[in-house]
Amino acid sequence: MTPIALAIPCLILVTLGYSALCAASPFGTCRKCHGFGFAMTTDRKGWPKRGKSCRRCRATGKRIRAGRWLFNRAQRIYREGTR
Repeated sequence: MTPIALAIPCLILVTLGYSALCAASPFGTCRKCHGFGFAMTTDRKGWPKRGKSCRRCRATGKRIRAGRWLFNRAQRIYREGTR
């Protein structure tokens, strides 16, 4: 098989897998706070303690996935255009 003929099914498989992941679980953990909802800091003794709330996920620890965000945006544009 040529490399292009092998790459096309692989890309289709990855795309379908990611779209299934976005449909099954639209929210993923926040990359900034690692799902805690706040930053981890340490006190003077070296013990971990809770820091400030995460501004990126608004202290929930979850963020909407990029594929789900694109899907929601496309649905909203379609709905507003067909009224």
